[in-house]
Amino acid sequence: IGVENLQGSGLIAGETSRAYNEVFTLSYVTGRSVGIGAYLNRLGQRVIQMVNGPMILTGFGALNKLLGKKVYTSQDQLGGPQVMVPNGVTHKLVQNDQEGVGAILDWLAFTPKTACHPSPVLEPTDPVDRDVTFVPSKTPYDPRHMLDGTVTPEGERLSGFFDEGTFQEYLEGWGRSVVVGRAKLGGVPMGVIAVETRNVDRRVPADPANPASQEVLEPQAGQVWFPDSAHKTAAAIRDFNRGENLPLMIFANWRGFSGGTRDMYNEVLKFGAQIVDALVEYKHPVFVYIPPGGELRGGSWVVIDPAINPAQMEMYADVESRGGILEPAGIVEVKFRAPQQKELMHRLDPELQRLDALLEGSASSEVGKGDAEEDVEAQIRAREEKLAPLYTQIACEFADLHDRAGRMEAKGVIRKGLEWRRAREYFYWRVRRRLIEQDAVRRLQEVDTAISVEDARSTVASWAAEEDDKAAVAALEAVDIDAKVEAARIEALKRKVREVYEQLPEAERASALP
Repeated sequence: IGVENLQGSGLIAGETSRAYNEVFTLSYVTGRSVGIGAYLNRLGQRVIQMVNGPMILTGFGALNKLLGKKVYTSQDQLGGPQVMVPNGVTHKLVQNDQEGVGAILDWLAFTPKTACHPSPVLEPTDPVDRDVTFVPSKTPYDPRHMLDGTVTPEGERLSGFFDEGTFQEYLEGWGRSVVVGRAKLGGVPMGVIAVETRNVDRRVPADPANPASQEVLEPQAGQVWFPDSAHKTAAAIRDFNRGENLPLMIFANWRGFSGGTRDMYNEVLKFGAQIVDALVEYKHPVFVYIPPGGELRGGSWVVIDPAINPAQMEMYADVESRGGILEPAGIVEVKFRAPQQKELMHRLDPELQRLDALLEGSASSEVGKGDAEEDVEAQIRAREEKLAPLYTQIACEFADLHDRAGRMEAKGVIRKGLEWRRAREYFYWRVRRRLIEQDAVRRLQEVDTAISVEDARSTVASWAAEEDDKAAVAALEAVDIDAKVEAARIEALKRKVREVYEQLPEAERASALP
């Protein structure tokens, strides 16, 4: 054993890191994984951990010798599930190897046969044209019910957005204010990111090596990105994009980022920026949808706006959703302050206009001037205080009108306003169309390296000019894409032959022909 072993470990580490960027990688930790073994799991990114398989850098006995006292009593204290699940290293925790193999197969069901192919589309087991009967509300709810459905206490089944029973959640114990996973929409595998609307706690364990440390519970509000959940979002987007080739569905319901001192210290700014970085690199369709009762505000809108990657991203909003910089009450505080409110009151309210006239008359009178003015001014103040709640309410409603789907669509920041009940069918046909078009573009570029992405998309678009996605899918499936790709390949070869032929000296051209 010597430095040559370390060099070999470095070689393995480099290959594993490159593999994550080129193919699908997945690690199953069935037993103790030490040193470079633990690093390789992380370098492959996707990790399924068996409950008795700790990932450690150094054994607890060696650490105790280093510290000079008995601090740690097991490997689990260093790299067991209670450490690796909350910190985001472990994506899925299983109880035994049989469950582990099942988890591997479940994950593989969402992956393509090669890194260059789209994910497999199977025949839908759940009707694509059914209604989505679980309706998200403005009050806190479990977002998993929105994705996979639920059963009410009365026994009624409420269906979710995706095919029943296909949603698989990953990274469940980390960044709990965001829910990420994989699911199928009409048999189409998709990555999914949703927002936890309920309050959650983040647990920071005590360090056994420091007797003064204590366990800390940090409360986290729903609909807010914190450092861990922003990091989780960016990491999930990267995983969906690399090796899995999944179209992505983001159910956007964030009020913003947590920007307090501790969160800024814990790098919320860095991880928020990583969300943008991950979306810029995304090579597959991305759909951002503000669900009913949801809202998308400020910086949380900015980091998932389609302008980040217009070739792949589209944004939609439910007719019952909201979006804007600030919430209506905040806009009113900034744009319609007390002086502006009072000015409007005096311009519109007949009673205040009468009192203003009295005040002006008493000011011009020489008799009893002081008493009359004070009496009228008191009446004006009382009237203003009485009207203030009404004017604030009207102003908030006016501000709220600017946050609705109709204005978003009119301003071109969303593609369309949708009704939640029928959103499942709409997105099924939309993603089917986008995937067929994307695969055709990829094939055209493979046979003709000179064609640009824009030109390839224009060519594919000419094959099916229908606006309706369902009709466009039918038209594209009726087209002999293989024949069109072959024709493009032949034209590209002809062009290359002409280019090479024209580069020959004129005296040599005749000899180049058979």
